[in-house]
Amino acid sequence: MPSPNSEPVNSPSKRIHVYGHVSASPAAIASAFHGTVSATAEADSDLAIFAINPGAGIDAQTISLWQELDDFQIPRLVLVNGLEGQELDFDDAAMLASRVFDQVITPYLVLHGDDGEPTALIRLQDLEIIDYSTNPPTTRHCDPEHEELVREFREEYFEQTSEMDEGAFAAGIIFPAIPINLNKGIGVDVVKRYINLLPSSS
Repeated sequence: MPSPNSEPVNSPSKRIHVYGHVSASPAAIASAFHGTVSATAEADSDLAIFAINPGAGIDAQTISLWQELDDFQIPRLVLVNGLEGQELDFDDAAMLASRVFDQVITPYLVLHGDDGEPTALIRLQDLEIIDYSTNPPTTRHCDPEHEELVREFREEYFEQTSEMDEGAFAAGIIFPAIPINLNKGIGVDVVKRYINLLPSSS
């Protein structure tokens, strides 16, 4: 299984196309990762990013574009954007993506502060917490209460990835769903590390 833990160095040489309803801010995501927003399935692409907003669902055009890319086996990331407030749930968005796209995996889950706003991600592989409330973000091991909170999600994650090798993402075989909040920087480093797993464009 890929473990994108090396330092993120986002290369603009990668051909990245971003898809999604305007409510998921695909243009902002494209800008953050040197990508291009597209309304058609791009076969000549190193990575397809599908932006979804958990408050708006996933529209039929975005679902159709995902299905069109199935023929090309292009690596794909699902970015769950707009995670402001307690009503918008990353887990529900990932479940929806698994229903209407393909089965996605969730290597990271969102942790919220006392005010209900997202502040950190917990990495299921090793239970490390990336705290974005500090600048720069800090990493620490989770405490027992968080470990228990994510136990079932972690078991499911290992079950989904147990037979996958490190090239599964770059080969377009597994589809990670990543929580992201561009304003707070949440998940941006994670996405850049996944981009670094891709071979450079020829």
